Amino acid sequence: MSQSQQTIIPSTAQADAAVEAALDVLTEREEFDLVGVLATDETAYTWDLTTDAIEWETNAAVVLGVAELNAIDTGEKFSNLIAPEHVGQRKQLFDRTWDGPAASGVPYRLQYRFAASAERTQQIWVEDHGRWWPGRDGRPARARGVMRIVADSYVEEQRLLYRNDHDELTGQLNRARLTDALNAVILRCSRARTQSAFLMVAINNLAAVNETLGHLAGDEVIGAVINAIKGKLRGGDSLGRYSANKFGIILNDCGPGAMDIAADRFMRAVRELSIRAGTTPIHATVSIGGVILLDHAQTVHQALSCALQALEKAKQNRLETFVAYEPNPAVENTRQRNIALVDDVISALEAGRMSLALQPMMGAKSRRPEIYECLLRMERPNGDMVSAGLFIEAAEQLGLSRLIDKRTLEMAIVILKKHPDITLSVNVSSLTANEPDWIATLRRLTADDPSLRKRLIVEITETSVIIDMNMMKVFVDTLREMGCRIAIDDFGAGYTSFKNLKALNVDMVKIDGAFVKDIMSEEADRAFIRTMVDLARSFGLETVAEWVGDEASAQFLADAGIDYLQGFHYGQPIAAEDFTGAPPA
Repeated sequence: MSQSQQTIIPSTAQADAAVEAALDVLTEREEFDLVGVLATDETAYTWDLTTDAIEWETNAAVVLGVAELNAIDTGEKFSNLIAPEHVGQRKQLFDRTWDGPAASGVPYRLQYRFAASAERTQQIWVEDHGRWWPGRDGRPARARGVMRIVADSYVEEQRLLYRNDHDELTGQLNRARLTDALNAVILRCSRARTQSAFLMVAINNLAAVNETLGHLAGDEVIGAVINAIKGKLRGGDSLGRYSANKFGIILNDCGPGAMDIAADRFMRAVRELSIRAGTTPIHATVSIGGVILLDHAQTVHQALSCALQALEKAKQNRLETFVAYEPNPAVENTRQRNIALVDDVISALEAGRMSLALQPMMGAKSRRPEIYECLLRMERPNGDMVSAGLFIEAAEQLGLSRLIDKRTLEMAIVILKKHPDITLSVNVSSLTANEPDWIATLRRLTADDPSLRKRLIVEITETSVIIDMNMMKVFVDTLREMGCRIAIDDFGAGYTSFKNLKALNVDMVKIDGAFVKDIMSEEADRAFIRTMVDLARSFGLETVAEWVGDEASAQFLADAGIDYLQGFHYGQPIAAEDFTGAPPA
């Protein structure tokens, strides 16, 4: 937060009333006789900015602690006694022009530290509140104000209140207060049966600015965009920061047509910005998603969700675009189903209703189980079992995969300890690969028997490898040092090259089942399998064919050189609690 943001703080209602009363008297009378009106810790002044002369109330020297009034009888002298870090923000109040109605003056209020002498041996906090009136050129010509002493504790309390309500970088509402304001508007719309709008705004090229010019330049862009949008708000509208690159705007008494017009006004204001980071000019644009309250959103959660959905559609155009939220029954049904599934997942994790089923990987030559893949199952409260395929994607999108992977690992280690003659494979998500806690859990669970890790294969999906190769390499190297083997799952579904596999130093490739299920009728699939086997052998990798559904396919794969076969041809997965161990050789 800038120094000016820290010190421009509203005073209490009582102080406001006293100041307004004093200013009213000042407005009506030229002479200073306010001692009876002002409190003992307050004084008043008139400042002629054209001559820089300040006239003070007779008690000013006592209140401010200066030796005599001529020590502060000009703006320059008074400014010299203000704490250096606060001089600039006071100057800004009077370094501007005004083209609005001048009769009532332009109000100002700020707080700053003031020293009673040039030696600054004693400093006090003062609150300076008043109005200035412009001259013919629109610049401040005369100011009248009241100054009162405030305690350090009061200033700190006000500063903390400000910080609790405002975003540090932009000075606008923070996320918590933005949602509070949104809730209040929704309640008001409900009572008055009116419409309002909520917009979610994102700066389109901020990531590129951060990467190219640095985050300080990115902050310059954020500040400029916020100020441009703020300048186009109506009175009573609210602006707040939702996340690093997203800002929420609440438009009161606003229907669909007015929302479209407002969004265009904001986009145009940003487009016309002239931003510079040092000597580098920067062009910024925004994308906006909006929703009408209460037509399409009756709660804060719905308003945020709908606005974010509309924003994502707007961002797909890769140019400045506004999209208004429109209900989509199919999308909404999917969303509600995913929410219900995630609720089930959390409940199952907490209640211990997650379990594993074991599916064998048969040795292509021995045709006996040599590895068992751990497949996650979830039991619903009614007793129905649900396979991971029905909930894992939604769980990953909402960040639950770390919890799921950790619980899967815990259950797998229990099985390894119970059956010392088997090898298990477990799947992990890309989020888990970037989570040190999973590695720490593996160390802890196998601390009494590190040899357990030699019977554990960790499967990583190919798409996870593509997302962050460097992060995945660290994860793989750590597991290999611990004694585990690594498999790339669903190979062929993405674009990972064998060169990348070699760089990762994995042990096994599991060929995506889409290339296996129709292998006896598709010559292209058979050619792909042969090529895969030859390349894997050249890199010293074992191969697994998934989705093996019949004996003819199994025989072809074995003849082609596949090392392991996995699929329903060898039966359904076995519940871990029913597993009795690997059959004897």
